[in-house]
Amino acid sequence: MRVPRAAPFDRPRRLFFAVLLGALGAGAAAQTPAPPAPESVPQAAPAAASAPVAKPAAQPCSDTPYRQFDFWIGHWDVYQPDGKLAGDNLIEPILGGCVLRETWNGRGGFAGTSLNAYDPIDKHWHQTWLDNQGGRLDLAGGRQGLAMVLESNHPHPEKPGMRLQQRIIWTAQPDGTVRQIWSSSEDGGTSWSVVFDGRYVLRR
Repeated sequence: MRVPRAAPFDRPRRLFFAVLLGALGAGAAAQTPAPPAPESVPQAAPAAASAPVAKPAAQPCSDTPYRQFDFWIGHWDVYQPDGKLAGDNLIEPILGGCVLRETWNGRGGFAGTSLNAYDPIDKHWHQTWLDNQGGRLDLAGGRQGLAMVLESNHPHPEKPGMRLQQRIIWTAQPDGTVRQIWSSSEDGGTSWSVVFDGRYVLRR
């Protein structure tokens, strides 16, 4: 069967619909939302500049006055003038070097300890001695040349109305030993009696 040819007016209609479809396609394309832009990744904030490091403070008790008694530090054998051993004495820095602790052991069983320190307020060295006989002695003084000289002046423990002065002198010797002379006075310092005379020799 023969298909009839399209009427002449069909060509304009086809052209119209083609133009219309093309316009609709373009409009749809224009209305299609664009894909979202990729989210921006937060950038790390620049590192803050390092804070300046504070310089460490000076070591406590490192000034010269605090080191004036260092010549006494050590473990010593202590001899009497006749050469007999009187005992041994350990002098050691404690509390960061701010204090010297003495530990004395005598041959006859007499034992004691003292704490020694420099006071920056009154600018004196102080020693507090305590022993196994119930004794206590407080001394104060300072460095004089090669010697440390500490003294006390208190009421006499056995003679009411009288004062007893005590003086202990430690002197560094050229051979590395230390000489200690402990003296006392009951007449205001006019005369002195030697209580103890010792020669300190470092233990090897």
